[in-house]
Amino acid sequence: MKFLRRAKTRTATDGETAVDQDSREDGVAEADGAEESDETGAEETAPAGPYDADETPEDLVDDSWVDLGSLLVAPAPGKELRLQVDEASGAIASVLLAAEDGALELRAFAAPRDGDLWSEALPLLRADVAQRGGATSDREGPWGAELLCQLTVQTPDGQTGVQASRIIGVNGSRWMLRATLLGRPAVDEEAGREWEQLLGQVVVRRGKEAKPKGEALPVVLPANAHRVDAPEE
Repeated sequence: MKFLRRAKTRTATDGETAVDQDSREDGVAEADGAEESDETGAEETAPAGPYDADETPEDLVDDSWVDLGSLLVAPAPGKELRLQVDEASGAIASVLLAAEDGALELRAFAAPRDGDLWSEALPLLRADVAQRGGATSDREGPWGAELLCQLTVQTPDGQTGVQASRIIGVNGSRWMLRATLLGRPAVDEEAGREWEQLLGQVVVRRGKEAKPKGEALPVVLPANAHRVDAPEE
């Protein structure tokens, strides 16, 4: 397993660490902007997960899964697992599964018991996107209310492009999982189904200690992981 810290990322946050699992294909997987979809989405039957660590089906998790502390992630052939680092604090900010056509970013937060933190987060996310000059629209997906976002971004070659994202919220037992689809899976309903299945396999381990509402659950490097420096771009 290899971890790679990068100075920049072209997705959601600055700094990242990448993990290659044995069954995954090599190569860089960027979350490129995609064209806006004409499909508005429809209510669907949600996968059984994401799961709470205390309510995970027997035999679901095995030694092939990556244990990141607050998140347990199943192996995903053809996807690269990256850990995005907050350069200001040095802490791991989010987990990213990436492929050539897009990515899935995962962030878990503490929430009140039987609370609905996602409903509170939605208007804040809308306001944040609007403040950055982007546009949002609502979508009903497998887990309920979702947010489709379009942001104008500068590409690595200096051109202007549009980054599409689809933000999904899942309320759990004293936690909320926020999942963001980037690139083609955010706008292509059929392409997004595979990523929905990956999201449905995620296990959240909140811990028993008291935490403020909305506090990010810590992500940690696996004990057997090591980091290597990325080449200068």
